[in-house]
Amino acid sequence: MADLIQMTACAIVEGLKRGEITPLDCLDALESRVNAVDASVNALPTRCFDRARRNARALMAKPVNERGVLAGLPVPIKDLADVAGVRSTQGSPIFRDRIAEVSDLLVTHIEGNGGVIYAMSNTPEFGAGAHTFNEVFGATRNPWNTSRSASGSSGGAAVALATGMAWVAHGSDLGGSLRNPASFCGVVGMRPSPGRVAATPGTKIDTTLGVEGPMARNVEDLSLFFDAMVGEEAGDPISLPSDGTSYLKAARSGWKPKRVAVSRDLGLPPVDAEVADIVMRAARKLEAEGVIVEEAHPDLKETRECAQVLRALSYANMRPLLDTHRDLLKPEVVWNIERGLRLTGAEIAHAEAQRGDMFRRMRAFFETYDLILCPTTIVPPFPIEQRYVAECGGVKFESYVDWLMIVHAITLCCCPAISIPCGFTAENLPVGLQIVAPGRGEAKLLAGARFVEQVLGLGAITPIDPRLPPN
Repeated sequence: MADLIQMTACAIVEGLKRGEITPLDCLDALESRVNAVDASVNALPTRCFDRARRNARALMAKPVNERGVLAGLPVPIKDLADVAGVRSTQGSPIFRDRIAEVSDLLVTHIEGNGGVIYAMSNTPEFGAGAHTFNEVFGATRNPWNTSRSASGSSGGAAVALATGMAWVAHGSDLGGSLRNPASFCGVVGMRPSPGRVAATPGTKIDTTLGVEGPMARNVEDLSLFFDAMVGEEAGDPISLPSDGTSYLKAARSGWKPKRVAVSRDLGLPPVDAEVADIVMRAARKLEAEGVIVEEAHPDLKETRECAQVLRALSYANMRPLLDTHRDLLKPEVVWNIERGLRLTGAEIAHAEAQRGDMFRRMRAFFETYDLILCPTTIVPPFPIEQRYVAECGGVKFESYVDWLMIVHAITLCCCPAISIPCGFTAENLPVGLQIVAPGRGEAKLLAGARFVEQVLGLGAITPIDPRLPPN
């Protein structure tokens, strides 16, 4: 069982397809590992191993070549997407005891490609804020130092990966929610272009801010899972049809960038000096491989104003919950809903125009550079008692999301972006490198990320056993 936990997702799937292991073997290994370590990190508070074993047996009754891309690989789902018959809380006391009746399109798509769902990963209430804690399950702890935050909102997914409780994991991302926890936990998380991964729409059916995406321990494993996630679904009006690209093959293609831009802060300061230095040193290592590395970034100066307005607009749709359950909502969610309800038409129109300008400038920037490199998060993992980062480099932030602008900027421009490990702080805490590609450029992004991963030699730093804070 321990040997299975240490294996890559690609190796597990190869073993499943050859009949050397079964999906039931994988579930047994995961259940043993979850029982051994999750009490110290709280990543997978809801488990459904009985459901998983029923589905695994049904999958095993099919010929191997009909078991899909994942061939029975177990997958945890973030507790913002419904899984039929499983407790689905959104991390909120409002839905503490809710059992989903119908699975999200995302879930049925993954299951249709051979994924076996066995757990729900922890998330902040409604995914709000990049620190995974809620009033239903409590906080998820960073396995590199259990006194620190795992970030969020896909924090439970990242910790499950880092501790060997998952080989791949589902997450979602509006303001860095796939990228930030990957950075804090020493794993890999990718925000795809809008429409790549189909999901059941919310009240706004054509959103391009929030997306679903993959997480894994390395770039190849993430690419494998992404192959199982992409594709059109009629129930999602912006979902894109698959063009037949194998993203795993793309990642393994051997492509490397000719010229990349690197920035300490994307012109959106502040960034912790140690974090910025680690990122810059990592980027410079590419020069020895013949890559031109230049300090540059596109003009993204409108990011904070634009992001605050459009984020608030998305929260305005939660007014019915504010009216009926205000006392059960965390203060940051209340603030965001009320901010959205106060928006004027002029403010919304201005923010949309700003976003359009940023999008066009980003596209023009990629006429010169293959990729952009920068920090994923502006600070190392912070104490778990903090609700969010309130200050950095002497700059005090006005809201709970102001510290996320370096990832928000990429969201606004509809670019795919990935976070991979690029080094460690003096306290031995992971730092993530954010790599950004042009819109719909996931194949280039994954190939470039695997190249950088190989140059840095940090593609196999997890799984680890949870580590207590030093004395």
